[in-house]
Amino acid sequence: MNVKQLDAVNAYSQATRQLDKGGAAPREGVDGKGEGSAFSSLIEDAMGDVTKATATSELTGARALTDKADMVDVVTAVSNAEMVVQTVVSVRDKVISAYNDILKMPI
Repeated sequence: MNVKQLDAVNAYSQATRQLDKGGAAPREGVDGKGEGSAFSSLIEDAMGDVTKATATSELTGARALTDKADMVDVVTAVSNAEMVVQTVVSVRDKVISAYNDILKMPI
């Protein structure tokens, strides 16, 4: 199992745990009251993962410049950050596609 598959499995299990733990009602957070929906918290966590992955990548790159990190660590961190960003972009594209499909539905 390579790193990308393992990251995908971990992300899926984390999302599943969060949805199970949240137990969001279908209309939770729709009126602007309350803590928000499970979907919004899932998106917030994904954006936090992107921020964390890119920060780790930058930090590892800076450590490599000062000979405190191995190039393998740099490549792994950059690859992980790229995978996380690609995952978020793919989810965004699917959400936009679903929204466009909803707009095309006859009333």
